[in-house]
Amino acid sequence: MELVELTKLLGILIIIIGFALKKDAILIIVCSAIVTALVGGLGINGLLEVLGSSFVKNRSIAIFIIIIVVTATLERNGLKEVAKKLISKVKNVSAGTIIGIYTVMRGFFSALNISFGGVAGFVKPIILPMAIGSVETKVKDANDQHIEEIKGMCSSAENIGNFFCNVVFIGSPGALLVQSTLKDLGHEVTLVDLAKVEIPVAITALILGVLFYYFKDKMLYKKYYTNKK
Repeated sequence: MELVELTKLLGILIIIIGFALKKDAILIIVCSAIVTALVGGLGINGLLEVLGSSFVKNRSIAIFIIIIVVTATLERNGLKEVAKKLISKVKNVSAGTIIGIYTVMRGFFSALNISFGGVAGFVKPIILPMAIGSVETKVKDANDQHIEEIKGMCSSAENIGNFFCNVVFIGSPGALLVQSTLKDLGHEVTLVDLAKVEIPVAITALILGVLFYYFKDKMLYKKYYTNKK
């Protein structure tokens, strides 16, 4: 009985192994969903029914998945290479500058409740290749650890821009969550009040983020390429 219950966790195991081996994220998730449906007794038809009903109830999920599918198709057909070539034509631009610009851009559009698809839909196929391309135009052999650092910087830019600026938009899920939480604690606040308080916080977060990426980028170049033998 316990063995049967454990087999229902195969989907989680597939995700762990897939990401550990750095395989395609969308393929991993799809395989995990199919395996989970099969071992859980749901079957392919049941899986499709659940997906269909979820799309009807929450269409934003459908839009998100469509964006991911379109992005993955473009990525497979050379989107990364195009992004790299584009940034290679711009002189004296660094990875820190690119990531800093994206942080501000992400924060601005997040304040308007406009999403680009997140890390999977926009950062990974566009911003990350541009940042890496800027490094490869300056150094012949980019350090692998440096590239890993850039990946982390790109992902954090998405989080900073979205997290600190999302509440600026009146009626966003984040603002409603904060309002309801404060209400439970005995504090009655309006969404406009929250937006007014959040604006200076968002601006400060974006400024600090841009400065961090700028100086972090310089530190990485100094660490991995200065006095390199």
